Amino acid sequence: MAKNELLGGALWDAYSKKVSERMDNPTHLGVITQEEADKRGLKLIVADYGAEACGDAVRLYWLVDSNDVIVDAKFKSFGCGTAIASSDMMVELCLGKKVQEAVKITNIDVEKALRDEPDTPAVPGQKMHCSVMAYDVIKKAAAMYLGKNPEDFEDEIIVCECARVSLGTLKEVIKLNDLKSVEEITEYTKAGAFCKSCIKPGGHEEREYYLVDILRDVRAEMEEEALKNKADSSAKGELDFNSMTMVQKIKAIEAVIDEKIRPMLMMDGGNMEIIDLKTTSDGYSDVYIRYLGACSGCASGSTGTLFAIESVLQEDLDKSIRVFPV
Repeated sequence: MAKNELLGGALWDAYSKKVSERMDNPTHLGVITQEEADKRGLKLIVADYGAEACGDAVRLYWLVDSNDVIVDAKFKSFGCGTAIASSDMMVELCLGKKVQEAVKITNIDVEKALRDEPDTPAVPGQKMHCSVMAYDVIKKAAAMYLGKNPEDFEDEIIVCECARVSLGTLKEVIKLNDLKSVEEITEYTKAGAFCKSCIKPGGHEEREYYLVDILRDVRAEMEEEALKNKADSSAKGELDFNSMTMVQKIKAIEAVIDEKIRPMLMMDGGNMEIIDLKTTSDGYSDVYIRYLGACSGCASGSTGTLFAIESVLQEDLDKSIRVFPV
């Protein structure tokens, strides 16, 4: 029976041609035996990942040479056609890379490699978990080869027992894909798609971790990181100083002082600290500072040194900055 007859043309329109081709004719499907590895003088790594009870699992075979290069690879997949296509592309991306490089391949790399057009997803959202599975089995294979624990690559606490999705994978997927809802997490990873007890408290089984809490915590980390990046960018002149919050402005000023001003003061036994920052009605940002150590009471603190501090802040951040000693 043709695919269009089986599922309807509209659904298949959501898959790229590359995915459809690899569903039907995977290039790297197969098995590598220990006998073959011995004949070629290579190390065989066999890694399994997934939950066959849920219909999705993948087995990855690597042949690795003495330089840690993956010279051959195969896979077996238990699950849907998308899992087969994703696993096939995952193997292709591994070939020729060192194990240490292959472990950096993400589900996004797999999915993007399957796209026909750069801005058009290769698979519908509900099938993204298949590329996540390919991403996870690489980490497991790398851990086996390098003699490390999988924890060295991610936190292997299993949050969703049904789909065998770990805490580390969930955190990574949320960050990589900027996920904002539990529904999106389920689409991308399949976590929460079955018994649903891992979604939130109150299910049939008590859990240590729930998707709602993980999402909240990771989003908070992402927002905090974004604020830090803005502050760092502002210190380099990459963010408009006047568009920052008061906290961001103070952090940006502190960053410039730490990098360019404080070291010079400390060379002469002095130092300084920010006392306050006020924005005036006419658009100035007035920075109030206090000199410490040898700088305290120094005559140049109100002339040359003050001018130098103000000039550096104006040049690096904004011309509206004025500096006043207290």
